[in-house]
Amino acid sequence: MTNIQGGCACGAVRFALRAAPMVVHACHCTDCQRLTGSAFVINAWIEKDQVDLLSGVPALFKFTDKGRNNTVHFCGQCGTYVWTEYRPGFCFVRVGALDDPAAFAPDVHIFTRSKQPWLQLSDGVPVFAAYYDRDLVWPAASLARFAAVEADLQRSIAG
Repeated sequence: MTNIQGGCACGAVRFALRAAPMVVHACHCTDCQRLTGSAFVINAWIEKDQVDLLSGVPALFKFTDKGRNNTVHFCGQCGTYVWTEYRPGFCFVRVGALDDPAAFAPDVHIFTRSKQPWLQLSDGVPVFAAYYDRDLVWPAASLARFAAVEADLQRSIAG
């Protein structure tokens, strides 16, 4: 898979994914509900260097309260959230911002302890009340990609 594109509602920010996501989360946490104005968000977890900014420069909002340390990237003109950085080296791309939002179905539902009670989840996708053990859920190839980014980050810190 290469060059899956997406962007904001007004078209000012455009991006492309050069790889498939490592995992796709349907997140039901209250932060995601508030940020999207919806019951949940679908995030494609991918290496930051696999996301190419094609046009525009996203505005940033950094959460630093309540133990959070994440940065949301959004269009400064129309406000569309395009991705979030929860962890260095990775982006959580909003699947709804892709030109084809049906390209990636959720692999897991997370933080369902705050899921809206009227939302029924299918039996075919694992459900977690909070987060989960990555080593038990992710495929081996995704774990290897994750480990490679983490190793690169450690090498850059060690300098």
